[in-house]
Formats: sequence, C-alpha cells, structure tokens
Amino acid sequence: METTKAAVSIAEMARMVGLSRARFNQLTGSTFPWPRYSLSNHRPFYDELLQNLCLDVRRRNCGIDGKPVLFYAKRISNSPPARQSRKVTLPKVEAGHADILDGLRSLGLTTATMPQVVAVVKEQFPGGVNDGNRGQVLRAVFLKLKRQDRADNVGR
Repeated sequence: METTKAAVSIAEMARMVGLSRARFNQLTGSTFPWPRYSLSNHRPFYDELLQNLCLDVRRRNCGIDGKPVLFYAKRISNSPPARQSRKVTLPKVEAGHADILDGLRSLGLTTATMPQVVAVVKEQFPGGVNDGNRGQVLRAVFLKLKRQDRADNVGR
C-alpha cells in the first residue's frame, strides 16, 4: 500500500491511484472525494484522510457514491520498451574533406560526393592527412576518382 503524506496535490493524488490527472478530475465528486482548499493560497490538496479514502476507492473499485467503478489494469513495468525510431548516422565530415570536395568541384569533377571523398582519403592516406599537404591530397583524390569514372573503366 502506498504511504500517505501530510498533503498532496491533485496531480500527485492521481499518480498515487494510477490515473492520469484528466481522468482523476473526471471522477472527482462521484468516485473520488473533492479536495480541500488551502485558505492562504486557495490551492486544492488532499490531506491524509482523503488520501486514504482515494486509495481505498481504487483498491475496492467502489466509489464514494457506492457505485462500482472499473479501472484499467495498471501497466506492468517489465513490458517491452516502446519502439524507437532508428537514427540515421551520417559519416563525420572533417573540415578538410569539405575543402577537398570544393577543390574537386572547382577542378570540374562535379559528380564527386562526400562519401566517395571520405573513402578515397581513407584508402590513400590511412595515417590521416595534415594541413601541410592539401594540394597532394586533392591531387590524389582527383586522380583516383577520375580513374574510376573513365569510359573504358565502366562495367569492370
């Protein structure tokens, strides 16, 4: 059984009986008792007596008006998690690779894509590239991609 506090809000009382706040508000007055109101700030609250009464209504499935009430079963916590959407992971683009792609386009190789550039850079420079040899990297990538696109190389 749930432990009671000195006073709880409507939302917390709804959580204690396993209902949404909207459904709890719908049942207030007929199934559950009305809350008390604080004189100082006019906020509704449930004291210990009303909390016990609400918990008893939930346990017995019988409202304060004497009518039977059917509640949905509480959700089982070990149910499978909700299906999550798959995240599409894009390859990380290094700042230098964007420069290489721009350089290829300025050299007239407009069909080159970023995944192609990344693959060629990894193949040609497995140790990585540094800022000192950008011209050599651009040349190597350009020649590799140009060789792949030759007319006599199609279909191999």
